[in-house]
Amino acid sequence: MDSVLEDYVTPADLKHYEQQYHEEMKTGQVQPKTQFEYAWCLVRSRYAADIRRGVLLMEDLFHNGDTEAKRDYLFYLAVGNTKLKEYAQALKFVKAFLNVEPANRQAQELEGIIKSRMKKEGMMGMAIVGGAALAVSGLVGLGIALAKR
Repeated sequence: MDSVLEDYVTPADLKHYEQQYHEEMKTGQVQPKTQFEYAWCLVRSRYAADIRRGVLLMEDLFHNGDTEAKRDYLFYLAVGNTKLKEYAQALKFVKAFLNVEPANRQAQELEGIIKSRMKKEGMMGMAIVGGAALAVSGLVGLGIALAKR
C-alpha cells in the first residue's frame, strides 16, 4: 500500500494532463475526466502545493462530478490528504470510501497506514511537548538557583 503513497507522476505526464486541463479551461468547459486525470497527477506529485491543488480539484469533482466515480474521488482524496499529513481528513475520506466498499483491500490498508501515522505523529508530538516542558523546567530551576546566589 505504501506504493500508492510513493507513486509519483512523471513530469511528462503532469505536463500532458496540465496542458489538456488548461486547454479545456480556456473553452470554459472542463470535462470531469480531464479534471480527474489532472487532479490524479497532482495528487501523485512530489510537491505539497501540487498535491494540495489536486485535492481541491478532487473535492470539486466529488461535489459536482460523476456520481459513479465518487469512490475514486474519495480514495484519491484520502491518498492526497495522507501525503499532506492531514491524517484526520484522510481518515474521514477513507472511512467514507469503506462505507461504500467495505471489502476493498487497498482502502483497508490505507486506513491502517493513516492510523499508524497518526499514532506515530502523536507520539512525536508528545515527545516534543515533553522535551520543551523539560527544557523550560530546567531553565526555571537554573533561574531559581542563580537568584539564590
